[in-house]
Amino acid sequence: MRATVVTVSDRVSRGVRPDTSGVLAAELLGEQGFETVNAVVSDDVAAIADVLRAAIADGVDLVVTTGGTGVTPRDVTPEATTPVLERPAPGLAELIRRSGSVPTAALSRGVAGVAGRTLVINLAGSPGAVREGIAALEPILAHAVSQLRGGDH
Repeated sequence: MRATVVTVSDRVSRGVRPDTSGVLAAELLGEQGFETVNAVVSDDVAAIADVLRAAIADGVDLVVTTGGTGVTPRDVTPEATTPVLERPAPGLAELIRRSGSVPTAALSRGVAGVAGRTLVINLAGSPGAVREGIAALEPILAHAVSQLRGGDH
């Protein structure tokens, strides 16, 4: 299974802050059997959508974004992701929000869905949110990839 992890952050893209969340996401997905590549992009709708479309065109099974899902003016990851999706998977986004151990997890506006044969999932940008979100998804990711590849129910 192949995955692309996209860190959405102005500060990380400018080299002001290290990419802890994206690195953690790749590590956790690696533990689940994914071969991962990482990308970093600024909080810009067009730039985010371009990276998502490139990963989908590359045929990866999973794209996980981290960052840009909150309510600040620069948090635009859901707005960049939604037009790229062909079929929404709102249950995944709900599962991720419910898995959050802090009250502010409810502020995440992350979305999830399918584009082609790629599952796309937005996670919040903190390492804790990444850890909890990927843990919540662990029981279903391999099954979802199998389904997207045409596997039987």
